[in-house]
Amino acid sequence: MSTAFAIVDPATGEAFTEVGMADRGEVDAAVRRAARAQEGWAALAPADRARLLRRFAAAVDAAGEELAALEVRNSGHPIDSARWEAGHVRDVLEYYSGSPERLIGQQIPVAGGIDVTFHEPLGVVGVIVPWNFPMTIAAWGFAPALAAGNAVVLKPAEWTPLTALRLAELALEAGLPDGLLQVVPGRGDEAGEALVRHPDVAKVVFTGSTRTGSRVMALAAEQVKPVTLELGGKSANLVFADADLDAAAAAAPGAVFDNAGQDCCARSRILVERSVLDAFLERLEPAVAAWRVGDPRETGVQMGPLVSAEHRERVAGFLDGSTPVAFRGQAPTGPGFWFAPAVLLPDRADDRILTDEVFGPVVAVQAFDGEAEGVRLANATAYGLSGSIWTRDLGRGLRVSRAVRAGALSVNSNSSVRFTAPFGGMKRSGIGRELGPDAPLAFTDTKNVFYATGDPAA
Repeated sequence: MSTAFAIVDPATGEAFTEVGMADRGEVDAAVRRAARAQEGWAALAPADRARLLRRFAAAVDAAGEELAALEVRNSGHPIDSARWEAGHVRDVLEYYSGSPERLIGQQIPVAGGIDVTFHEPLGVVGVIVPWNFPMTIAAWGFAPALAAGNAVVLKPAEWTPLTALRLAELALEAGLPDGLLQVVPGRGDEAGEALVRHPDVAKVVFTGSTRTGSRVMALAAEQVKPVTLELGGKSANLVFADADLDAAAAAAPGAVFDNAGQDCCARSRILVERSVLDAFLERLEPAVAAWRVGDPRETGVQMGPLVSAEHRERVAGFLDGSTPVAFRGQAPTGPGFWFAPAVLLPDRADDRILTDEVFGPVVAVQAFDGEAEGVRLANATAYGLSGSIWTRDLGRGLRVSRAVRAGALSVNSNSSVRFTAPFGGMKRSGIGRELGPDAPLAFTDTKNVFYATGDPAA
């Protein structure tokens, strides 16, 4: 490794270990190892690949507490959340362990012979993972890619590489071939760019900012290389007058303050029909006050610190006095990158709290009049990742969910992600879909083969 990078505990602000950062040469070597491993992996019987993925899932399950503790210390995630995340990685691996034997092509009726299709693995896939959900988003990339017969070289974010490194070790312990799943910690402008540019990397999966995603897409385009991009968000939480206001207000803090707001799916705009705005705010304030921010090692804590001092300063910039603050929650003081949740009431349509991704525990509440204006405001963003619609009217729920330009919507819920269903964004929130039953197909090429039968009538 070319340089060492200090890993900091967000709850204390103190460095506790170092991780070597890979340079371009080390990325090249990893890709070459992966290419060799992939040939043998693809040649395995589908049932054997499935069996090894199940063993990988079992290894993750056995190491669940260890992985959760690593995520708490490296990322500041509350321990309850980190345990769920480790279990999610296990579940994603188990789900895609069923795919190798189900990558079924087609037999297409044609004249003069038979026509069949095959789903061929791409080869080596590069997966670039952000710092906000290091374990789970890594699994969204490597699990279906491995299931489809590919090898994976994964670059975690500089700040949060520890769980990715441990997952690669667990893959080896479970019996996956050496070189099949490799982790190369490194800087984005060096290791990340080298991975995207490498001629032997057949596809890149990137999750992160829209700005960086645009750069990844441009670099991949030089080689006509496919990408899956999951980028930024500025999601709306639409609350209609006929909604269950108690349920909507109680759920709203979790929709934006979970993971300290460091979530592309965060519902950072709450749009409330004007006739119930005051009633909604009366219910939201105690829900925000009750949101428990504290030591992420303690069971029951709902929100830990922000990931870094640098990021805390960026989030704090949204509370510069230019936008009225309705109320705030509580957060510890002292060492660590703490930030109390905040609810803002913007009075200008061009307020950047309504247009820019905060990626922190800050939410804007905005009034609307009627269904058409609610939809217009929800769509008044360059992003289109997720969102929620709260109404008791089934027809309205259907109409609005079709009208809002976002890839993952919930009605009377703030749930964005299920590994059994596709996930991804519209507009500047990304390209392609992850998860769901079809995800392994995104890591294959469809090959068409015609077998002539010599029919003289054809």
